[in-house]
Amino acid sequence: MHHLIPLPAFQDNYLWLLHDDRSAIVVDPGDASPVLACLQQQGLELAAILLTHHHADHTGGVAELRAATGAKVYSPAAETLPTTVGPVIELDEGDRIRLLGLEFELIAVPGHTAGHGAYYAADAAQGPLLFCGDTLFSAGCGRLFEGTPAQMLASLDRLAALPDTTRVCCAHEYTLSNLRFALAVEPGNADIARHLEQCQQLREQGRPTLPSPLALERRINPFLRSREPAVVAALAEREPQANDEVARFAALREWKNGFR
Repeated sequence: MHHLIPLPAFQDNYLWLLHDDRSAIVVDPGDASPVLACLQQQGLELAAILLTHHHADHTGGVAELRAATGAKVYSPAAETLPTTVGPVIELDEGDRIRLLGLEFELIAVPGHTAGHGAYYAADAAQGPLLFCGDTLFSAGCGRLFEGTPAQMLASLDRLAALPDTTRVCCAHEYTLSNLRFALAVEPGNADIARHLEQCQQLREQGRPTLPSPLALERRINPFLRSREPAVVAALAEREPQANDEVARFAALREWKNGFR
């Protein structure tokens, strides 16, 4: 039996900790403190640290965690990490590692950063797990800091092709603002309106909106729906010169960048 815990950090990050009552792994520990506190409270040993990309809010706690636990650190080979992270085990596209009795596959998902990766465990008992960092958010996607719209669209297509029951474990609690944008793009989408109401209730109770089922994301996430007629129509009204799928995706991302 595996237990999945989103550890809040900073203003809106989640550091995902997965454990089997003995050993644990943590994904993108930007801060060591909540991880160390959880390990101590639950009596767990940290077996591994998985990194999706190089940003400080995802890597800042690695050195302290490594020093305290001796955990191995894994990262996409294509990503350039801060020197403070220290030596890592580099993974290429399609490489698989076995942790906590589960097999994790590295999926290359450039766009937010040039070498961004995601970790996918198809054999998790309660449904496949996807640790996708800042590539895919609930009802959103990451900003394009280093990659291109074409790269991000292709990366999201790869993730959208995973099974319906995949649990999307993204690294930020951006769901409410993303859903408000999604509703501006598709005001007639009842799934978005319904989920926004549910997520508002969760946040009022101090509960996370994540993980999110991938089947739901396909119904509510405009960045997975950029080819849907309603989204195409909304973009045509705003950006009539965006006349192919990559240009439309780029226009959608720019719209979100300025949305308040």
